[in-house]
Amino acid sequence: MGACGSSHVKPNRIGKRIIRKPKPWKHPQPITRSQLMQLREEFWDTAPHYGGKKEIWDALRGAAEADLELAQAIVDSAGIIAQNTNMTICYDESGTKYELPKYVLSEPTNMIRFG
Repeated sequence: MGACGSSHVKPNRIGKRIIRKPKPWKHPQPITRSQLMQLREEFWDTAPHYGGKKEIWDALRGAAEADLELAQAIVDSAGIIAQNTNMTICYDESGTKYELPKYVLSEPTNMIRFG
């Protein structure tokens, strides 16, 4: 699955970042929507075991699955600090780091589409 999880460090408090979609990315091999959804479920099921607070993981999931405007509201209301605009690295207010893989934030450019 990759080296995603959380750790405790002090974030750079540059100010709130505006959430944007991640840049287009390519999965190592073409995958179907079903495979992508399975990867996402596996990540979210195991993410809290990497550390950090469950309520922050829940907020990050909500933001990852929402449109950009709602994602921004969720991140702001949960006190989540995005290190970058695509939310792959975030911190909570206590400085705990949360890393999200791109596949939970957007679809790959080489996703197999049927129909």
